[in-house]
Amino acid sequence: MLISYKYRAYPDAITEVRLNAALDTCRWLYNKLLEECNTARETGITPTMRGMQARIVTLKEENPTLKSVYSKTLQMVNYTLWSNIPALSQTKKRGCKIGKLRFKSAVRYRTLNYNQSGFKIDREQSRITFSKIGTIPFNMHRPYSGNVKGILITRSGERWHVIIQAEQTVSASKREGRSVGIDVGLDSFAVDSDGAVIENPRFYEHSLDRIKKLHQSIARKKRSSQNWKKAKCRLEKVYEHITNQKNDFLHKLSRQYTDTYATICVEDLNIKYLKENGKSRGLRRSIHSASWGRFFSYLSYKAESAGTNFIQIDPRDTTQLCANCGSIVKKTLSERVHDCPYCGFIADRDYNAAVNIHRMGMEQPFEPVEPIPLHHIAVMQVLAMKQEAPPESAG
Repeated sequence: MLISYKYRAYPDAITEVRLNAALDTCRWLYNKLLEECNTARETGITPTMRGMQARIVTLKEENPTLKSVYSKTLQMVNYTLWSNIPALSQTKKRGCKIGKLRFKSAVRYRTLNYNQSGFKIDREQSRITFSKIGTIPFNMHRPYSGNVKGILITRSGERWHVIIQAEQTVSASKREGRSVGIDVGLDSFAVDSDGAVIENPRFYEHSLDRIKKLHQSIARKKRSSQNWKKAKCRLEKVYEHITNQKNDFLHKLSRQYTDTYATICVEDLNIKYLKENGKSRGLRRSIHSASWGRFFSYLSYKAESAGTNFIQIDPRDTTQLCANCGSIVKKTLSERVHDCPYCGFIADRDYNAAVNIHRMGMEQPFEPVEPIPLHHIAVMQVLAMKQEAPPESAG
């Protein structure tokens, strides 16, 4: 299992110049390889990943600047390109309207990939030495564990981060313990079968007025001017702050669930379909802001690491089914209470769905459900939860 640990990095002025130069060189290589792939297809030739890999050697002679970047990092540029090509093809097969791969602009290429070699970590001094870049101090605010397989250097606005990718052994699954079903939503972020109602943080919505004002400020300025760049930087910082808030919330909530339960059941939602087919722009934005997919991703890899069973079930009719008798009770999105006319069971619609998700995940038959009082958990209560050195993300 590959786990990624993200740390803030602090390159000095000279090293930062080298990092930016390396990013620009890798971006040029990515665009060049993409251009040659497109040209080859237009002439009836099918390009291959191995052929493009060999092309890097000849490009070094044509453009000596490539020699200033570690060779494995250049190879990973080609790997990234060929990872994007099949991903684009699969997206088209699913019926999505999508064009060709785009060439990378300077603001869209932000990562150097040192895979397996070309780096040396000094854990005592919290420094990493990269081939052809130099030594970069980083803030190791939590320890990493496992066998390091690679390191990414990424630029986010004016900040730099290093992401250490470490391979870890997977814990054996727990055979005994409590189980829970979780239903995600928009009114509340989640409701579980034990009656917990998690408040939806709505971090993006709370910052929307500031985001709009910054967009207006950018629109009034001459493109690529110094004032335009400063305004863009301020906007990037707001988005980064929202992302950090959201990640902190999702990490702590998913950690709490994986530490508490031996089995976690959720719906296998097609979130992209929900976003694309939302009835209004506000609904689509709310679904995007909720980040259910990221929450499920965090739950999945944390569960795998902790030995917790993570089960995804078919979401069909989880809201419409009566958890008490199994009858179909149709509801519109605005109806927030489940009121079964067949057995008289009355409950919050999301709690009813969470019970159904738990029952389906554990493959249990329908049986009488005793209504329980729901207990609400505020965003600040989630953020106040403590966790021991969680990984930043999973690869």
